[in-house]
Amino acid sequence: MSATTHPTADVSAETARQLLIDLVSIPSPSGEERKAAERLVAFFETHDREAWIDEVGNVRAPADDSVLLTSHVDTVPGEIPVEEKPADEDDVAADVAAETGEDVLWGRGSVDATGPLAAMAVAAVRTGVSFVGVVGEETNSRGARHLVDDRDAPEAVVNGEPSGTTGITLGYRGFLAGTYVATSESGHTSRPEPNAIQHATEWWTSVEDAFENDEYGVGPPGRRDEGGEAAEVPVFERVTAKPVDIDGGISDDGLSVEATLDVQLRIPPSLDAETVRETAEAELEIGTVSWDEPIPPVMESPRTEAARAFRAAIRKEGGEPRLLRKTGTSDMNLYAGVWDCPMVTYGPGNSELDHAPDERLSLAEFDRSVNVLERVATTLSGGDDE
Repeated sequence: MSATTHPTADVSAETARQLLIDLVSIPSPSGEERKAAERLVAFFETHDREAWIDEVGNVRAPADDSVLLTSHVDTVPGEIPVEEKPADEDDVAADVAAETGEDVLWGRGSVDATGPLAAMAVAAVRTGVSFVGVVGEETNSRGARHLVDDRDAPEAVVNGEPSGTTGITLGYRGFLAGTYVATSESGHTSRPEPNAIQHATEWWTSVEDAFENDEYGVGPPGRRDEGGEAAEVPVFERVTAKPVDIDGGISDDGLSVEATLDVQLRIPPSLDAETVRETAEAELEIGTVSWDEPIPPVMESPRTEAARAFRAAIRKEGGEPRLLRKTGTSDMNLYAGVWDCPMVTYGPGNSELDHAPDERLSLAEFDRSVNVLERVATTLSGGDDE
């Protein structure tokens, strides 16, 4: 597509930082993204790019589809005063700032994922490629789900999540959430029969045990370390099972004991959601469990055009590329499950600070990530990134 159809524009480093600061300063927990979305639309319109908010709340700025830059607008709840502070040499957020003397920006979302979101918006305007800011990633990924249903696949996708300026994320585990419900007759606590709360905890203990065996936890039979012992498999390659909420007690009418248990399972690329679900249900003797729509795992090749473009861009910005696999889940899982195109995840920020009460981002790292994204978008759209 031509630059005339999809204009590029100069965006200064100062303007880019101001966009970042403005977006971090606007509270945007899941479900309350509108004001931040409006700030993004204004940014694109100021630079002569068409942009709008779609029916689910996504910010859409279509252009050259040789690459789609996309990140999420929403954050987790929690107020962190927005302020710039000098970098501390020992600060995990200041690996780049310590070199340059630049400040660190504190605020909710600075890392996850307003920093990547702002960097992508700037790179999209500078290079004339497509951009979408999606909503609801921290809850049900409604923005990404709508996006894959509403448009065709681009030629490549760069998803925005914190990886650091040199990190290229190629893999995420999948995600399966469920709710267990059980009811038992009420009775005196001196009676030996288990009640619904015990049924819930016994089921979940059995599920955890099932995923700790050789097939799902320690690894394939025969895997041994140098000493001949069974080798521990990296977390990325394992199923992890976590209870996230439990509610139980005597019913309002006093005639029964009720229990509800919300659970989450992370799925490695070697398995699928159906296999994990069947394993969990095989341990179910009493009660019922309902499952939400699963998110499949993803593992992209490091040899795609997109991954090669990132390695080259990171080196040109003075870094040494690192290939990453994340134990969590992102919207890239959904994109990879529907769109047949190369994709990676990238963005400024230390992921150890995701959702943290001291979330913060090096401004120098933000600047460098914008440059990397600009080089990548230029390469993938057929231009010269020099």
